Amino acid sequence: MLVENQVSLQPYNTLGIQARAQTFVRVASVGDVLALHREHPSWLRSQPLVLGGGSNLVLTGDVTQAVLKVEIAGRQFVSETPQHWIVQAGAGECWHGFVDWTLSQGWPGLENLALIPGTVGASPVQNIGAYGVELQDRFHSLDAIDLHTGQLFSLDAAQCGFGYRDSVFKHAPGDARYMGLAGRALITHVRFALPKTWKPELGYLDLARKANEQGVTSPTARQVFDWVCDIRRAKLPDPAAVGNAGSFFKNPTVSAEQCADIISRDPKLVHYPMPDGSVKLAAGWLIDACGWKGKSVGNAAVYEKQALVIINKGGVVHPATGGEVMTLAKAIQTSVYERFGLMLEIEPVVV
Repeated sequence: MLVENQVSLQPYNTLGIQARAQTFVRVASVGDVLALHREHPSWLRSQPLVLGGGSNLVLTGDVTQAVLKVEIAGRQFVSETPQHWIVQAGAGECWHGFVDWTLSQGWPGLENLALIPGTVGASPVQNIGAYGVELQDRFHSLDAIDLHTGQLFSLDAAQCGFGYRDSVFKHAPGDARYMGLAGRALITHVRFALPKTWKPELGYLDLARKANEQGVTSPTARQVFDWVCDIRRAKLPDPAAVGNAGSFFKNPTVSAEQCADIISRDPKLVHYPMPDGSVKLAAGWLIDACGWKGKSVGNAAVYEKQALVIINKGGVVHPATGGEVMTLAKAIQTSVYERFGLMLEIEPVVV
């Protein structure tokens, strides 16, 4: 456990916003968390900020509570069942690197989630998803520590309360709808159940187009991985080059009737029918339709190639502020609501 004071958080959030942490703790093992609980219990009871890759975070000012930078490493095969290989990673492992590693070991299933920034420990918090696959589709279980009591515990998928970009880790303990573990738990390890009987998930148009262009009807998991990487690189800015937090808004879900009403006015609406009869709308399309691509507030701007992404166009030297990012986000929400009657929900955590 390494404790530092007055640490710049600019290198630790992919938007590149400048802010400082009053107390910055590097957590490299379960033992580090237990030691922290013994030596500084007040830090853990005061809603600490648990930080993974910082890829889903908007900082609006300096952070006064303790920041716990999770750096728990390790990848390993755990066990197998007749249907699955069970593999585990430490919460501090790079997500994309872990996906690449599973394929190299001959365990497919995570390829559609390639190139998503962030760490393994953050993946169940957000229930990350892309190109027809969500984390919950491959999730087995996780280990975590209760920051208030120091107790270790494990959760299965049902106990995580997964929803669209949602889990119990995004809700406060007082939320009556959930067990609520936000600010209360620190994930240490995550396990995945990867299918032995694998088939490619090519339901999204971009992937189907790639398969058609290359004349491949039965791609390997590695081919799907490469296609996903190509598609994401073409559409989304690399956080190492252009500061961003990925998709800034959740895709709204509406009834079939609501969707039909919008289509009657905007026939080109991008939408995806869901198994339960509802329809998911492409938030990026809604924002683009309102004319936001390339628009900015200070050094916060809407990415010219993908309206769902807000970027820091000022870079490291003249970074956007959290206030500029949130002012732009709220203006986008208002614009989409006035035109479509839909209030977009912000995806990143705002601190």
